[in-house]
Amino acid sequence: MPDAVNAFVPGPDVRIEGAAEGPLAGLSFAAKDLFDVAGFPTGGGNPGWAKQNPVPEAHAWAVRTLLDAGARLIGKTITDEVSLGILGENPFYGTPLNSAAPDRVPGGSSSGSAAAVAAGLCDTAIGSDTGGSVRVPASFCGLYGIRPTHGRLDLTGMLPQAPAADTTGWFTRDAATFARVSEVMLAEAVPADPPKRLIVAVDGFAFAEPDTREALRPLVERLAALIGDTREEVMAPQGLSVWGRAQRTLQTAEAWRTFKPWLERDNPALAFNVARGLINGSQVPEVDRQWAALMRREARGRLEYLLPPGSILCLPTTPFPAPIKALPLDQQNPVRERILCLCAHGGLAGLPQLNLPGATVDGLPVGLSILAGRGADMALVATALALEGG
Repeated sequence: MPDAVNAFVPGPDVRIEGAAEGPLAGLSFAAKDLFDVAGFPTGGGNPGWAKQNPVPEAHAWAVRTLLDAGARLIGKTITDEVSLGILGENPFYGTPLNSAAPDRVPGGSSSGSAAAVAAGLCDTAIGSDTGGSVRVPASFCGLYGIRPTHGRLDLTGMLPQAPAADTTGWFTRDAATFARVSEVMLAEAVPADPPKRLIVAVDGFAFAEPDTREALRPLVERLAALIGDTREEVMAPQGLSVWGRAQRTLQTAEAWRTFKPWLERDNPALAFNVARGLINGSQVPEVDRQWAALMRREARGRLEYLLPPGSILCLPTTPFPAPIKALPLDQQNPVRERILCLCAHGGLAGLPQLNLPGATVDGLPVGLSILAGRGADMALVATALALEGG
């Protein structure tokens, strides 16, 4: 299919009609190239993975669920190599276009999925989120995007990275479509009313760039007016950078265990930054992993305390809008680290998080995130609907 935004993996068209009837009939979707589609290779963003692994014989659960609901699959989308990236640049297949900011990265690793939705090539697209791979591109491209409660969805047929944090998420351009897709994926109706208590994470806003804080202020004010009971709290008493270090430690160590058999068997070509991350994961001392696991327990306890039923928390999704493309590695790495500090709670606590679009910094999108307690995913969807409708 024509692909002016470089969203789709090269090769034969991947097009499958959905069920004739269903709640998503008439909608189109794309699938990140971590999800199996029967009869087509799963590439994982690296040519070696597709060549050295068998072609799937069955659809991934997420793909099958959308097809059964009536949505039409139009293609498989580019991802950072084996989902190990946060900016969305792939050395083998190029960088998908961020339609809202053409000289900027789209965010990753679900870069092609976000790019396809932002460009209007499909109504929704599925991605994965381990350390921010749906939330970050949603922020950078100006989309709705969700990281569901960890463990809520069946990940069968999705290429794993770090299973203790891996999730399936999805993007849309508007809240109404987002609600339709969410009801199918989460098998739950949208609640009639949004939550009644809002917590503003003051440390999250303090960590963001000043112009991002100011850009998000009107969204926070609208959210507070919608919900009513609002108060400020520190989300991470130990420090967002400490939570970031814990998530990086756990994720890289687990990613190394996931890909070690492939690396040792096939010695695939990898981008330097990806290879370096895997090497770092192989060298995590057990004492550091144990420390990070304890910090994960602390993070979960803190967010459980802050988010009893009926509550949500908001913070910037990313500390700044999308960076420019092709930054040198010595400039990319500090950017990645800052992004991780605002995303680490996703992998640590496993709570649902939804990116709300609607703010810009000098014309560049930047998102506001809302979090809820475990299993309260649809409360976030209800909030998004009410906020867009208001």
